[in-house]
Amino acid sequence: MNKVSLTTQNRLIIFGLILSTILIMAIAIFSVLNIQKKLNEGYQNFGQVISKTLAIESSEITKGLSKADIYNTLKSHTDSILKSHNDIVFIEFTDKEGNIIYSGKNDLHKSDKRPNITVSSPSYGNTPVGSVTVGLSGNIISQISSTTRASLLFVFAVAWLVFAFVILINTYLITRELRILHDGVHKISSGNFGYKIEGENVSNEVQELFNSFNDMSARLHLYEEQNIEQLTLERNKLEAVLMSIANGVVVCDNNDTVVLVNNHAQTLLEVTEEQMLNTSIQNYIDTEGNYCFKDKIEEFKSDENKFVTFNINVDKRIIKSIISPMHTRSGEYVGYIIVLIDVTKETEMDLMRSQFISNVSHELRTPVTVLRSYIDTLYTMGNEFDWETQKEFIGTINNEIIRLNTMVNDILDFSRLDSNVELEKTYNDIVRLVENCVNQIQILAEGKNITLEVSKDGDIPEFLFNYDSIERAVRNLLSNAIKYSPDGKRIYVKIFKENDNAVVTVKDEGCGIAPEHQKKIFDRFYRVENNTHTIKGTGLGLHLVKTTIEKHHGGKVFVDSVLNEGSTFGFTLPIEVALEQK
Repeated sequence: MNKVSLTTQNRLIIFGLILSTILIMAIAIFSVLNIQKKLNEGYQNFGQVISKTLAIESSEITKGLSKADIYNTLKSHTDSILKSHNDIVFIEFTDKEGNIIYSGKNDLHKSDKRPNITVSSPSYGNTPVGSVTVGLSGNIISQISSTTRASLLFVFAVAWLVFAFVILINTYLITRELRILHDGVHKISSGNFGYKIEGENVSNEVQELFNSFNDMSARLHLYEEQNIEQLTLERNKLEAVLMSIANGVVVCDNNDTVVLVNNHAQTLLEVTEEQMLNTSIQNYIDTEGNYCFKDKIEEFKSDENKFVTFNINVDKRIIKSIISPMHTRSGEYVGYIIVLIDVTKETEMDLMRSQFISNVSHELRTPVTVLRSYIDTLYTMGNEFDWETQKEFIGTINNEIIRLNTMVNDILDFSRLDSNVELEKTYNDIVRLVENCVNQIQILAEGKNITLEVSKDGDIPEFLFNYDSIERAVRNLLSNAIKYSPDGKRIYVKIFKENDNAVVTVKDEGCGIAPEHQKKIFDRFYRVENNTHTIKGTGLGLHLVKTTIEKHHGGKVFVDSVLNEGSTFGFTLPIEVALEQK
């Protein structure tokens, strides 16, 4: 049950009504008692006058009469008086010894009830001859008193009601004015600047107050319009900056509610603005079904002055997240900002660099170890070997040196081609270049009993390209085809012209490449490592091919592979551009 609380104003009104009621009741009671007293005194005097009058009259009318005549005379006179005066209960005549001469009672007062007022007066002749006693019932005075009392009470009651009504009306009017003012203040506090109070039938003082309020409201409205325009401009600038930031930005208030999220953050988190705004960031779930922000936000809140950095996974993306506090200029904490940075490629690059270093270390260790053992053997025991054995040792040493030189050249080419160096280009025959590469790689194919077939289609003119880099790219594709082809298979090399482009393809019958690896096979340091692909390498060969063809010659590399059936690697080089320059 709600307790009703009285305001100071209500208490004063109630106190005023109680006090006025007490005063009016006191005045009414005092007036009634005073009037009653005066009436009683007047009625007493009235009885006194009657008794004196009867005493004088009885003396006059009985003068010189005998006792019998006196009795009859008094009886007759008394009866006539009693009949004419209803308020007289009895009239009694006594002699000077106190003996009753005659006592007459009014027929209207036959009861034994004593009269309210009894008045005696002596009767005189030449000398005192007795007394006259008159008994009055007091009915008249009682009726007068009742009527007077009722009239006074009615008058005072009406006066109290009028007084109370005036107070209530006045209070209502004052309260109404205050209520109007309160409503206006509430409108202003809720942001409805410019609201005006219409004051009708109010006092001059209140009207002045209303006018001052309306003036203040108008000024606030003008100030609001100016401020809103400025704040809107500043907010639009801020939103434009946040929306154009390359990194994702999520702004949360101190209740973890998202108040702003830019476009890049929506892309990284794979949500829409409607799904994020006005929701708790702690309820966001990553790809693995975890509340990826919840624990980190709790950690951040334990010390709002520190930055919290962590990674989350969203649809195979690795997103670096940084939580930083947000303060006003006065230092008040108002929330925090989460910056989201897509570090998927950087993470993959770090992993590939690590694998590259591991692969290079392994690849370099093998030829160095072979060279060291063979050279040490020849140095210490060379005189004990025949010429054929020495020749075999020297051949092995030569092959390892060539292998080592190739790896070093790959690393150097990677550093050179990844830079912005401009390769020198001359007019060369792409068909002859491919045939020369096939002849150079033939010895490797014969070692695995692999047949190389070369075909050309169409007349391809000479055009501008860097001979050494293209030769290295073709040789790289051929050597990879031989590495990943089983013994006794065939490799098909084809050169043809298509849409003003020279196209070179190398098709093998090897293990093939799964679709998920084909998109990344030309990335640097990327290697397919599984039960099928066990051949070690630096992971730079195909990346160097792509860099040479696309970055330095404006061509395009491609791969078409079916797992366990084989792969076709190739590239296109534009001819028309080179011919126009000629």
